[in-house]
Amino acid sequence: MVLQVKRAYEKPTEDDGVLILVDRLWPRGLSKEQAEVDLWLKASAPSNELRRWFSHDPTKWDEFKRRYFHDLDNKSDLLAVM
Repeated sequence: MVLQVKRAYEKPTEDDGVLILVDRLWPRGLSKEQAEVDLWLKASAPSNELRRWFSHDPTKWDEFKRRYFHDLDNKSDLLAVM
């Protein structure tokens, strides 16, 4: 399976396939009709605690990935949907 990353604000195209939103919060200013998302996996997004810790600090990226992947390992049932 090929996965692509795309911002929710980008217009969907025919080549996108199934559109899955992985975020705790719905994108601001974007209606569900506009997003045309097929599935919203908010429970698979980084936890609020992890997002706050990371705080968009590039120096924390490697540790953020490690922690997030560890969290995902414990959510394999949610990822099985994909």
